Order: sequence, then C-alpha cells, then structure tokens
Amino acid sequence: MSERRPAPTVGQVVLGKRLQELREAAGLKREEAAKVLRVAPATVRRMEMAEVALKIPYVQVLLTTYGVPDDEAADFVALAEDANQPGWWQRFHDVLPDWFSLYVSLEGAARIIRSYEPHFVPGLLQTEEYARAVMETGTVGQTGAEALERHVTLRMTRQRLLDRADPPHLWVIMDETVLKRPVSIRGEVMRDQLDKLLDLAERDRITIQVAEFADGPHPGTYAPFTLFRFAEPELPDMVFTEYLTGALYLDSRDEVSAHLEVLDHMTARAASAQRTRKILREYRENF
Repeated sequence: MSERRPAPTVGQVVLGKRLQELREAAGLKREEAAKVLRVAPATVRRMEMAEVALKIPYVQVLLTTYGVPDDEAADFVALAEDANQPGWWQRFHDVLPDWFSLYVSLEGAARIIRSYEPHFVPGLLQTEEYARAVMETGTVGQTGAEALERHVTLRMTRQRLLDRADPPHLWVIMDETVLKRPVSIRGEVMRDQLDKLLDLAERDRITIQVAEFADGPHPGTYAPFTLFRFAEPELPDMVFTEYLTGALYLDSRDEVSAHLEVLDHMTARAASAQRTRKILREYRENF
C-alpha cells in the first residue's frame, strides 16, 4: 500500500487529478487500473485524491497503461518525485495541525488569495507582536511558551511569500471590528500593526478593504474564509474555512461559486482600497 502523508502537497493534488483524467481518457475504471497494479481499487482512489504519496513504480505502470508517451511520462514522474518532497512547513510538524498543512501548501502555490476576516488581521499581514498577542489568548497560548514561539515563527515564515519576486495577489476584506478589537493592553502593538497595514496597502499585489460598520450586515458575516486560485488548470479554485478544532476544504463548483459570489458582493460594498488607507490612517492617529 502507498505511504500515507499527514496532508498532501499542492503538487500531489494536481498530479492526482491529472492521473484521474488520464485514466478516464483511456476509458478505464479504477477497478481496472487497480488490477494492473495488483492493489485494491481504494489505493488508486487515494492516489487520485492525493490522500497518499505518489508511489513512483505505481505511477510508471499507470502511465504506461494509460498510453502516455515516454517523454511525457518521464516529465510526469519527475514532477511526482518533486511533489513527494515535504514542504518547508513540515519542519514545524510539532506544532502544525495536520488539517492546516494543506492550507500552507495551497497558500504558497496560489496565484490569487482572497479572504474575508471578521475578527483579526489576517495572518499574512500580522506583525510579530500582534500575532503573539492573538495566539496567547487562544488555544495556542495554552500549549506553553516554546510552542507559542514556534507558532509565531511559522506565521512570520509564511509571510515570506509576499516578498517573492512574483508574489500572489493577496486581496483581503476585513470587518471594521478588526481595527477596534484590542489584542493587547500595550497600545504600541496595534499602532505597529496599523503601520504595517498602511505599508502593505501600498504594494501592487496587495489589496486591503474594510467593511465599515455604517454599511450594515453583509452576506459574509457567518465566518472567516479564504479562496485560493491557481495557475495550474488541473487545480480548481478552493475555499478554506476554519472552525475551533479543524477546517474544511471546499472545491465543488457550487460551494466555490457561492463563496466567490459573496466575496464579489462584499468587494463592491466595502470601502475601496483608497478609502481603506484613509480609514487606517484615521485609526492610526487615534493611538
């Protein structure tokens, strides 16, 4: 049986979907592919669903069975070997929940990241002290000082993707509550956070909007969520939403479309990027 992984990498997700497409194009059912490999059909399903690492000998046999030309098969195998390598975040496995590993992988591979946050400044935009203050009051704060610092380091490391030569477009909508919610008794924590938001808001590939109180309720008030869009055609848009002890990853067309519609609606109603910078400056002046 193929080796299980705590969470798939984006490469495994993409190649798993591609394997499924190749099998279907060859007119084969999972049971027939499994018979060639002499494994249970569930093993083929797990490979296609990226629930297990891509076992290279199995991949090679399947590509031959599906009639993939040798040069294309060699490229696929090379990609599979790369996809099986653990991501940088795996060194934080001691504090990183399995359900969040995929999020970090998706975050690093996305071309567009759109999110709605009703409670706190999104992690990719947080200062170190703001992140520490937020985590101290949550479940992370109950795990001990060493684990807390590991979580903070992980969050700061994630932010490096914004400094890449070709970063994703990060588009965030925050409720005005985020700006009024105190996370620390030290005023400089929020002052520094507002300074960072103002700085980041000037970047070409970062868009920040505030959903103002004066606009009343909006369709996104249920929970925070993030939508990922990728350059790879094999990988559909995905939505992540978190709850107290876990998270959901949604990729069905109906669910993603519903979240995208809500984001578009909130984008139209929220303060523009220009007005948001004015709002941030006004809040900054009050500290």
